[in-house]
Amino acid sequence: MAQDATTQRKHYFVPQPMYWPLLGSMSLFLMALGAVFVMNDSPGGWAAIAAGLVLLLYMMLRWFGDVIAESEGGRYHDREDMSFRWGMSWFIYSEVMFFAAFFGALFYMRVLSVPDLASLEHRDTLWPGFARAWPSAGPGFEEKFSPMGAWGLPAINTLLLLLSGVTVTVAHWALKEGNRALLNLFLFLTIALGVAFLGVQAVEYGHAYADLNLKLTTGAYGSTFYMLTGFHGFHVTVGAIMLAVIFARCLKGHFNPDRHFAFEAVAWYWHFVDVVWLGLFIFVYWL
Repeated sequence: MAQDATTQRKHYFVPQPMYWPLLGSMSLFLMALGAVFVMNDSPGGWAAIAAGLVLLLYMMLRWFGDVIAESEGGRYHDREDMSFRWGMSWFIYSEVMFFAAFFGALFYMRVLSVPDLASLEHRDTLWPGFARAWPSAGPGFEEKFSPMGAWGLPAINTLLLLLSGVTVTVAHWALKEGNRALLNLFLFLTIALGVAFLGVQAVEYGHAYADLNLKLTTGAYGSTFYMLTGFHGFHVTVGAIMLAVIFARCLKGHFNPDRHFAFEAVAWYWHFVDVVWLGLFIFVYWL
C-alpha cells in the first residue's frame, strides 16, 4: 500500500502532443487582424473577427473536453495539481500586465500628453485653443461628443459583477461543504449575472453611439474607453463560457470537496475580472 502511494506521488502525467494551442493562437490572430481591418474601414474585418471567435470557441470546447476526460480518468495527482495552479497563476499575471498596458496608456494621456499639448509652449503654435481637460478627444478633433457617465448603466454593471463575485464564492463554499444543490444554484446565478452584465454593456454601447456620439474613432477618449471596456467585456464572455463548462460538470457530479481545482481556477479568473472592472469604473467612468 505504501509502495502504491509513493508511486502515485512520483507520477507525472504527460499528455500526447495536441494542436489546440495552435488553433487558439490562430483564432486570436484572426480576431486581432479583423479588429485592425475594422478600425481602418477595410473590408473583411467583421468576417475575420467572427471566424476567429468561432475557432476560439471550437478550440476551447475540444481542449476542455480532453482535459476533463483526463481528469475524470484519474490521470491527475498532486504534481499535476501544483502545475495547474502555477500555470493559472502565471496566466492571470499575464492578464494583469495586459490591462496594465492599457491603464498605463490612459494615465499617459490624461496626466502627461493632454496637459503637455495644452501647455503654453504648444498652445499658440501646434494646437491653438486646445484646453487642458479630460475627457478629451485630443487636439484636431472638432466633432462634439459626451462622455459616458458613471452612475447609470456602468453603476448597474458594477453591482452585477460584485454580486457575481459573491455568488461564485458561495458556490465554492457549497462545493467544499458537499452541498451540491446550493453549488448548482449559485453557480447558475453567477453565469446569469455575467450574461446580464454583457447585455447591459451592449445597451451601453448602443447608447454611446446613438445618443452621446461616443465612438471608437473619438480620439484619445473614445479609443481608450472602448479598448478598456471592450477587452474587459471579452474577458467576461470567456469567463462566462468557462463558468458554463464548470456548471455542466457540476450537474454531472464532477468534483469533490477535496479536489476541484478546475472550479477554483475559473473562480480565480472571475474574481480577476471583477477587480479589473472596479479599476475601470473608477478611472474610466468616475474620475
